[in-house]
Amino acid sequence: MLSRVADSLYWMSRYLERAEHATRLLDVNLNLMLDESAASADRRWLRVLQALGNPKDVKWTGDPYALTRALAFDTENKASIVSCIISARENSRHVREQISTEQWHQLNGLYLQITRPELQSDLLVNTAMGSVDQPIEFLQQVMEAVHQFQGVSDSTMSHGEGWQFIQVGRYIERAAATAKLLEAYHEELWGSTDGSLDGNEYLDWMGLLRSATAFEAYCKVYTADLTPDRILEFLLLDVEFPHSLRFSIDSLQHALSAIQGESSRGFAEPLRRLAGRLQASLSYSSVDEIMSQDVIAYLRGIQVQCQAIHETIYELYVDYSIQVALAG
Repeated sequence: MLSRVADSLYWMSRYLERAEHATRLLDVNLNLMLDESAASADRRWLRVLQALGNPKDVKWTGDPYALTRALAFDTENKASIVSCIISARENSRHVREQISTEQWHQLNGLYLQITRPELQSDLLVNTAMGSVDQPIEFLQQVMEAVHQFQGVSDSTMSHGEGWQFIQVGRYIERAAATAKLLEAYHEELWGSTDGSLDGNEYLDWMGLLRSATAFEAYCKVYTADLTPDRILEFLLLDVEFPHSLRFSIDSLQHALSAIQGESSRGFAEPLRRLAGRLQASLSYSSVDEIMSQDVIAYLRGIQVQCQAIHETIYELYVDYSIQVALAG
């Protein structure tokens, strides 16, 4: 596969996953506004910014609607939802011949929907007036469209090397995002809890699970008994839940192995070691072992390892030297 094709498919998938993650965080926290005090609002929205990597020039000023507008529509912010969808659509345009017609129609339709001037102006007016209904409806439409694109991709695109690069982009972005999300919540919630939850703490734990689409799945495993160790275990180590870190890294490793089988350059030893080490750290660890150490350092280590895997993928499959290409 040409490096430019692999690059575009990879980033198309990463940008869509990033947009869906930001959309979910905003949707969850806008809904939680109905049950929060001013003090808890400050904490929650600061956590949103931290979970999104503290985007440059986006600050919490005490106005959740202004922050929502910045994180959703500000095209000067490259991490905004609209910016991510624009970037995903541009990458898909570069590889129009490599994706299915259904994929293109789904993504192009989402792009046209979210860039309509009248849509944005209506939403800006409603959020300025303090109405939460229209922003939430917009966010839910975006989430549904991204989920539909993922479903269309799985059902209409041949599961060859190109599809595997889409999986790599999706799951490396998801793993890093989940680690950032847990880090944003950990210091305040895990560090301060004594095992009993008051009303605000329960909402915070529920908000964390909903931010990872995990509340219902968690309740099916553990019932609605929200305890810190079980929440961390579920979001880190559950082997079957699609937004857990272990599931994401297992899926990433599977996609990289499939690419190895099809690529002339193979699955080089540095990438094998990086991905295998991260997978093993999640497959053979218990939540007690993780919680007995510095959990923040552990989560940041996962983010560093994801970045190292990203850089190695680029060295092997995208930005490789002519010597490497000739050797392959």
